Amino acid sequence: MSPDRVPRRLPGPGRAPKPRPILLLIVYGVFLVIVGVTATAQVVLASTHFSTAVLNHTVGTDAQVVRGFVNEQLSPADLGGELDPERRLGLEQSLRSFITRRGILHAEVRGPDGAIILSDVPVTGWAGSESPDWHLALDGQVAVAIVEPRTSESAVADLGTSSLLREYFPLLRDGRTVAVVGIWRDAEPITASLGSVRRDVVLVTMTAAVAAAIVLFLVFRSAQGRISRQTVALLDSTRRDALTGLLNHGALIEGLAETTERLRGDGGGLTIALLDIDNFRNLNDTWGHGAGDSAILAVRDLLVRDVGEDVLVGRYGPDEFLVVAEGLATGEVGTRLERLRAALADVDLRFEGSERLPVTLSVAVSAYPDHGESVTELLAATAVTLREAKSSGGDAILYTGASAQETAETRTFDVFQGLILAVDAKDRYTKRHSEDVARYALFLAARVGLPADELPTVRMAGLLHDVGKIGIPDQILRKPGKLSEAEFAVVQQHVALGDAIVRDLPNLDAIRAGIRHHHERWDGSGYLHRLAGEEIPLVARILAVCDTFSAMTTSRPYRKALDLREALLRLEDAAGTQLDERLVAAFVEGIEQDANAPLPGDDGVASLWLPDQHRTARVA
Repeated sequence: MSPDRVPRRLPGPGRAPKPRPILLLIVYGVFLVIVGVTATAQVVLASTHFSTAVLNHTVGTDAQVVRGFVNEQLSPADLGGELDPERRLGLEQSLRSFITRRGILHAEVRGPDGAIILSDVPVTGWAGSESPDWHLALDGQVAVAIVEPRTSESAVADLGTSSLLREYFPLLRDGRTVAVVGIWRDAEPITASLGSVRRDVVLVTMTAAVAAAIVLFLVFRSAQGRISRQTVALLDSTRRDALTGLLNHGALIEGLAETTERLRGDGGGLTIALLDIDNFRNLNDTWGHGAGDSAILAVRDLLVRDVGEDVLVGRYGPDEFLVVAEGLATGEVGTRLERLRAALADVDLRFEGSERLPVTLSVAVSAYPDHGESVTELLAATAVTLREAKSSGGDAILYTGASAQETAETRTFDVFQGLILAVDAKDRYTKRHSEDVARYALFLAARVGLPADELPTVRMAGLLHDVGKIGIPDQILRKPGKLSEAEFAVVQQHVALGDAIVRDLPNLDAIRAGIRHHHERWDGSGYLHRLAGEEIPLVARILAVCDTFSAMTTSRPYRKALDLREALLRLEDAAGTQLDERLVAAFVEGIEQDANAPLPGDDGVASLWLPDQHRTARVA
């Protein structure tokens, strides 16, 4: 299962609220204001520049025309005194012709004092002009303005238009203004043109502004959506484990606390399960943190699939997961956990240079409010139960409160039962392996004709053959990889330690021989005494065959179990070198042909008598 299939919405604390886009809305609003101000400024600037350009063109053209008229038609004498009637008439005709050809409404030539020297219509007298433009012209500069008829300063009152372009051109002699030529044009075509340009500029600018606003809206909306998603993801990431994508420790505790608080008021109960990956530290130490991550992800995938999405699931610790199930009975949670445990049996990890490594779990199950009325009490009780599950060798599901009676029942066990329970407490694999070796040994001993009165001794030797592993350090016993020479030397001592443990018990010579010599080899290369062939006691040779077969067909921390056919083939390969060939042949033939032959995974395990209950019960 890939990480993207991990359920995004698990029951529990509310998800991070979606942030409101206040900041981006403010930025977007400010940007729109800037766009509006910019567009307005563009309209004003464009209109100003256009009107300036039009006026400059018109004035420049009129200035050339005036210069030509003055040079051709006027003389200094005309400007220095009264014109005779005939001269005035001729000049007026020339002036009318001049303005008609050029679309000018009216033209006047005035003296510095404002007296009209010449006009296209018969007008005489003083114009009385005192405008700033007039004074500007007297100072020798061209003055231009668009004015209304009532303020046009024209000697003609009605020029037939509502808007006039007035131009004053100074006539200079020796740096002194001797006369001013005034021209009045119809300004409506110019203003209409300016209005049209202004509308076009406004239309183009506003269209661009609207388009920019739309694009910006889409960009800002997309950006806001992305920022919102990233913010939610960031907030959510503070509640989720980076490796598994499940809720992290803090979010789990928050969800459990909220649920128990609600149940305290509403009534009802819930079940929690704390799951711990067995042998996790050794896996990390041997194969690196990548191996540990692989184990975590393998458990995560099956946990989500088999425990269900209707419960709260998360990573509680480095190698721990927590399940919180509201509304589900403890039995239903246990059924799902058993389904998970069964699915893990088909999972194996493999790294460069390693065998197929198994993944198992120790699980503790507790209920609220039966095992704690607060989150702290409930988790503490569950942690105690989990320690019990791990101390029994792992790969187990224990329920809080279920082991107290068992502890009381085992107080009266005899020495043999105590030793077997010690093996169980040390390592669940060792305990199961010993049970298998015991039933295989009984089967093989019967097939080779051992007397019936010796079979209990063979059985007990099988149960106790690895009792010396009680003294082997856990990091060596459960190492998920190949042992070093020094580590293997430590493991070899378990046969001597086992012999030492049972040597003071009465009438145990055969059992001691099986414990001490079951790792001797038929070819003499075994340990501890390098016995060969018939020198090896028969009970030890029987245990060697059964021990080898069980080791190959049982999942160990450093290797998953082989299938039955492969194990039998390898057993035959070891005949004559490691194992007694006659015993191997008898065992393989029995497994293949005997309908009642013990097989790996059978339930026919060795049993212990519990005297307090007067019944037979398997060692758990």
